[in-house]
Amino acid sequence: MRPSKRQFGKLAAACLLALGSGQAFAADKLTIGVAIPTATHGFTGGIVWWANQAKRELEAANPGLKIIVKTAGSTPEQANQVQDLLVVNKMNALVILPLESASLTQPVAQVKNKGVYVTVVDRGLTNPAAQHAYVAGDNTAFGRLPAEYLAKRMNGKGNIVVLRGMPSTIDNERVKAFQAEIGKHPGIKVLDAKYGNWNRDDAFKVMQDYLTRFKQIDAVWASDDDMAIGVIKAIEQAKRSDIKEVFGGAGAKFAVKKVMDGDKLVQADVSYSPKFIYDAIKMTANARLKGQALPGRTIIPSVLITRENAKQFYFPDSPY
Repeated sequence: MRPSKRQFGKLAAACLLALGSGQAFAADKLTIGVAIPTATHGFTGGIVWWANQAKRELEAANPGLKIIVKTAGSTPEQANQVQDLLVVNKMNALVILPLESASLTQPVAQVKNKGVYVTVVDRGLTNPAAQHAYVAGDNTAFGRLPAEYLAKRMNGKGNIVVLRGMPSTIDNERVKAFQAEIGKHPGIKVLDAKYGNWNRDDAFKVMQDYLTRFKQIDAVWASDDDMAIGVIKAIEQAKRSDIKEVFGGAGAKFAVKKVMDGDKLVQADVSYSPKFIYDAIKMTANARLKGQALPGRTIIPSVLITRENAKQFYFPDSPY
């Protein structure tokens, strides 16, 4: 018995609704757009390397899969790339690590509303409704673990300066967790917290300002291993001996090596590998090829790295 026109219309509408919500049927062919920052420093260099590694491996294993990797140096450029991936490349799914959270939320929401399955990585959007899935490291632990460690090393008293990353949800999560933990120690004073943009040159300038303004600094939470490089350079140039510890973050191989070697300033770190872009692309591809959806939120644990366990986190052949 053939369906009536009314029944056929309802069936068609249901199919369109399923496609729009990201719950599409299994696909013989799938085009995934990957939008990530340009490799301006070590961590984003690792992001680019792992994204292209995922492209090579997954395309080789899945003949019907095409992955297009785009890198951008600015928010407007990334927004334009997202639009081009939809209009020109006809992507079915998007994996994006936004340069900035607020500015990329609307462009991503627009492609999602046109039926593209969206996985956001690391720097979340300001409106979670603009995405289907979120994959990131544990940003709360990323901020809490350094605070616990530094508070213990400082015996609960002294002065700390903080370098933030870029304006984004993950930076907010990290700083909030750090401040909450440090706040448990009234003898520790956070002198200032400024953005270093996850960039060693910007961090160098911020640290120079701190060194000029503050005569006694006991520790620095650089909140990123690349920024820690700029911080250490500024300390060395100023020949300051009051600073006893610089805590970066993300487990870059040079920082882990310093921890292993018992470096004077870098004695601990926290893991946060750029490999999660690889994991996010692979999970998205596997799910969409089967017509499935990812969990709404996947968080990869962050671990405190000390001299005792540093060898487990040291990968000399990695790009980061």
